[in-house]
This record gives sequence, C-alpha cells and structure tokens, in this order.
Amino acid sequence: MSAVDTAPFAIANRVRERVAAGAIALGIGVRAVRSGEIALLAKATGHDFLYIDTQHAVFDGQQITQIAQAALGAGVAPFVRVRSAADPDISRYLDAGILGIVAPDVVSADQARQLVAAAKYGPMGRRSVAGMSVHYDFRAVPADVQMRAENDAVMVFCMIESREGLDSIEEIAAVPGVDGLYLGLGDLLADMGIPGEFTSPEVGDALRTLVDVTRRHGLVAGSGGAPSPQLQLRAIAAGVRFLMTSSDLGLIRSGADRARRELLAGLPDGILADVTAGAEGSR
Repeated sequence: MSAVDTAPFAIANRVRERVAAGAIALGIGVRAVRSGEIALLAKATGHDFLYIDTQHAVFDGQQITQIAQAALGAGVAPFVRVRSAADPDISRYLDAGILGIVAPDVVSADQARQLVAAAKYGPMGRRSVAGMSVHYDFRAVPADVQMRAENDAVMVFCMIESREGLDSIEEIAAVPGVDGLYLGLGDLLADMGIPGEFTSPEVGDALRTLVDVTRRHGLVAGSGGAPSPQLQLRAIAAGVRFLMTSSDLGLIRSGADRARRELLAGLPDGILADVTAGAEGSR
C-alpha cells in the first residue's frame, strides 16, 4: 500500500482566483468538441475556463474525463453544466477532475441545497469520498485533506432562467455552499414571453437584480446567452464577472463563414459565379 502523503495541498481553480482578484473570468462553451484539444485552444487564446454543456449536448464520461484532465494540465478550469440540480452524474464529473458545476433553471432554495449536497463533501454536503484523486496525481492523501481542498476548489453555480427563479433569487443565494448565480438570458427571455429580445429593459432589470443579490451574499455573478460582444460588455458593465465569450460551435460556424466570404471576395466575377452557382439552394 502506498504511504499516505500528509503534505498540505491546495487545488488551483482559475475562475476562483480571477474573481477573488476582482478580475473577469472568461470561458468557451463546449458542445461539439469531444477531446482535450479544446483545453489547449482555451489556454492559447487566454480563456480561463471551459463550460462543457451536458444539458444541450451528449457527452460520455470518458470524453468529459479527457477534457477535464487536459484542462487541469493547461491551467484552465473545467466546468460542466449538468442536466439539473438532481443530475446523478455530478459526483462522477467531480471525480473526473471537474472544478465547477452549473445547474440549469434553479427556482428554489431546496434545489440549491440539493445541488450543494451533491457537489460538496461533508459537513456542507453529502458527496461520496472516492479516494485517490486526479487533483493529487492519484497519490494517497488523508481523507480530510482531500475533502477540504476539493470543497475549497469546486464552485457551485445556480442558473436563474425564469421569473420563478428571479422571484426566489434571494433565498437561492442564501444557501450555504452556493458560490455563484448565473443568469441564463435565452431561457429567461423565453419564459418572459419575449424570446431573443436581448436589448429589452427586462434584461437590464434582471442583471441589476443578479448583481445586487450576489454582492450582498458575497457570490460570483455570471451571465450567458448574450449573442454579441456588445451585449456581453453590457453584462460586464453591470457587474458580471463570469461569462463565456463564445462556444466551440459558434467559433466553428463563424470561422467557416468568414473564411468562405473572404475567399469569395477575392475571386474574379467569372470564377465567382462558378463557385457560388447553386450554393444558396443547397443550404
């Protein structure tokens, strides 16, 4: 049996470090990429975290493990948006190396408590202790060292995505173990009956409520769904400190579209007609 390593240990979480310093943590959403290269791209482009979306994309456990461990090696914090606060895979994702859990559509303090219970070790939660962890290079460490270090590192975000969630935001924020609130603008606007109206006054009101509540409770304000840099800047100006700049799908789509447009712009008219003939009808 391996000797127990009793050295003090802390787990680095780039998001926690950035917001603690008063800075903004920026991430890339992951829905299409299924391998660790996305972590290296995030590092190369100055992003702080990955946001693996298991709510709207299908990942298996091995894919998440590979992405999470590549991210840890690159110094990028791997986060997962789970399917709900009751997702049975939360503890497995954390055992794989995930450092942040984001739960969609939290509407009550009870749901927030359920999420914390799954994501945190006791006495705060009820997460099962798996033993030798990727965070310690699978060394044997005392259980209390592991539990304390991972509880300090792992971040729990509740998404506010409905009027019901906004009405309960104060109670959700007050739940011990919640680290941040994340405004899901796309679903919130749909719930309000104004889907896609990102410039509406309701967005400004929701951002102000989010930031006011998180400041009072010492939490991180996050926001997602804004489809343009201008709207993201509006969220940052309001006080949001955790948000995505883009997603892998968005980057692939915009990059492919830009590459085609730039190529076509340089073609002579005669060749251009040949290249574009029938292209619109095939889309």
